[in-house]
Amino acid sequence: MEYEKKITWTIKNFSSLPSEKIYSDNFVVGDSKWRLVAYPKGIGDSINKSLSLFLAAADSESLPDGWKRHTQFRLTVVNQISEKLSQQEVGQQRWFDQKCASWGFQAMLPLTELLDKKGGFLVNGDVKIVAEVGVLEVVGKSDVLVETPLVNESIDVNGFQVLPSQVESANNLFKKHPDIASKFRSKNPLLRTTYLNGLLSLTEIMCQSPEELSNVDLANAYSTLTCLTKAGFKLDWLEKKLKEVGETRVKEIEEDLKDLKQKF
Repeated sequence: MEYEKKITWTIKNFSSLPSEKIYSDNFVVGDSKWRLVAYPKGIGDSINKSLSLFLAAADSESLPDGWKRHTQFRLTVVNQISEKLSQQEVGQQRWFDQKCASWGFQAMLPLTELLDKKGGFLVNGDVKIVAEVGVLEVVGKSDVLVETPLVNESIDVNGFQVLPSQVESANNLFKKHPDIASKFRSKNPLLRTTYLNGLLSLTEIMCQSPEELSNVDLANAYSTLTCLTKAGFKLDWLEKKLKEVGETRVKEIEEDLKDLKQKF
C-alpha cells in the first residue's frame, strides 16, 4: 500500500497534558481534511493504562449527508532513541463516514513504556507521532476543493497533473527516463497524481546520503517502489540504486515488510 502523505505530530510537554483528548493540526490527504486525536491517559478499557490514538475526518459535521472516505493508514509512536523500537499499528482499509468519523487504536502504547524516561518515547518532555495516510476513494464533495482548486493550480506534465513546484522535478524525471510510465494504464486523474507524487518523493529520498536514511526510511522506500512497479512504472534503475544504498540492510528490510504484510 502506498501512503499519499506522511505527517509528524510532536506533542509538547506530554506528561503535563490533561487526560482529555487532544488534536493535531488539520492536514489534507486525498482532497479531504484529517487530524489526529490522542487521549494521553487512554480511553475506554485503556484508561490509565495506554495511550489511545486515532485518525479522524476533520470538520466531519460540515460534510454533506452520505459522505464517505475509504482510507488506509499507519500510526507510529516514534522511539527517539532507536527507531527499531518504535510502536507501529496499521489500520486495515476503513470507511470513515457519518456513523464513524474516526478509526484507531485504544491501546496504542502502554503508559509505563511511554512515560519511562529511559525508554526513548518521551524525550525532553515530547512525544513524536507519525501518521501515514492513503485515501482510496472519496464519496461526497469536500470543501477542500473549494479552498484549493486542483484544476487551476495543477500543470500537465506527460499526462500527469503536478503542482507548479513539482514541474521541474517531473520534467527532469521524464527527460532522463522517457518510457518510465509507458506501461502505466490508469486513467483516473487522482490516482495518476497520487502515484506520481509517490514516485517524486521516492526519487527525492534516494538523493539523500545513505547515512541520512534509517531502516524505516528504506523499508518505506522499498514498499513504495514495489507498489509503483506493480502499477506499471519501469523503475529498474531506481531499484538498482535503492539496493546499492541499502544493500547491507536489504534482508532486514524484507523481513520488516513480511511482518507488515502479515498485519494487512
